Amino acid sequence: MSSETATRLVLSYPSGLSEWGRDQIETGRYRRYLRRVFETPAVGDEREEFVDVGCCGSSLDLTFRVEAVEAGGRVGEDTDVDLVTRVGEVEGGWRVQSAGGPR
Repeated sequence: MSSETATRLVLSYPSGLSEWGRDQIETGRYRRYLRRVFETPAVGDEREEFVDVGCCGSSLDLTFRVEAVEAGGRVGEDTDVDLVTRVGEVEGGWRVQSAGGPR
């Protein structure tokens, strides 16, 4: 594994995540968090990470998968984090925050 800083990290998450959930993970603060937890990623690595579900009072654990790491083996603060969807449902957390919940 290279000790160079990666220029880009591509993570996927299940397509069943609600719009609310997507709004949470697309923030700059959440991307900074993902840079820390995926410090030395390899393609195929998976991690369950906490996502705030707001006023509902429960948490949602969302599985992120490493799809690509470009130009280095370590993630740093300058690494771009791109989030893409993959086919799948969201398990755990409150149903109200999933695509199958109330609209």
